Amino acid sequence: MLVSVVNRSSGRLSDAELQHAIRAVNRQVGDDFQPYWGFGATLRLEGRSGAGRRRFTQADMRGDAVLYVVDGVDVDGAEGFHQSTYPGIPYGIVFLGASEKLEEDWTVTLSHEALELIADPEANLLVQGPHPTYPQRRVFHWFEMCDAVQTETYSIDGVLVSNFLLPLYFTSGEERGGRNDFLGGGTGRPSLQSFGVNPGGYIGFYDPRRRRDVTYYAEDDAVAARRARIKGRMKTGRGNLRRRRSKG
Repeated sequence: MLVSVVNRSSGRLSDAELQHAIRAVNRQVGDDFQPYWGFGATLRLEGRSGAGRRRFTQADMRGDAVLYVVDGVDVDGAEGFHQSTYPGIPYGIVFLGASEKLEEDWTVTLSHEALELIADPEANLLVQGPHPTYPQRRVFHWFEMCDAVQTETYSIDGVLVSNFLLPLYFTSGEERGGRNDFLGGGTGRPSLQSFGVNPGGYIGFYDPRRRRDVTYYAEDDAVAARRARIKGRMKTGRGNLRRRRSKG
């Protein structure tokens, strides 16, 4: 899978800065993510194929999916651009303004969005599992790679990237000695439970009984609550993309 990265940050990020981050994320995908999941991708920064043109066209995107890096948080503008330029192609958006509001390095957002775009390009995959509050009930969890551990990061070549889930996370029961996320427990970091959330994280799922999508985080987790409010207000993140697509 080839993911075309399009720099629409209005000069806020230079191509050189973005290229440095892309190299780190490509190392994360190839060295860390793909060995566990068995699938991966390569991110590639795209440019305009014709000299002197100011606008992107379909000829500028060579990949199987597209990831936009956008200044601010203009969701409608970014999605309108996608529909007019690359309709029908899977996509994700890194909003630099949202990263600021979340007090998160934009490279972490880039890593987060890239891994989730690779794992679920159309934002439509679900995994059956227990309800987080009522385990005897079965719900359908979003197949998202980073949300449950979204505040946890590590560094590659001096670039911060996001922690991510491992396949064992999406299984029932707790396997002795198993790891559910890449960083795992230890060094003060909590050990993530299957279908669970770590502090600052959240999960989304479709609840057949309520016939709606639900976002869940621990009741006493102020960090997760704040991040969920910000993403909801700005309508950013893959969860909001899922909701918009389900209504369409």
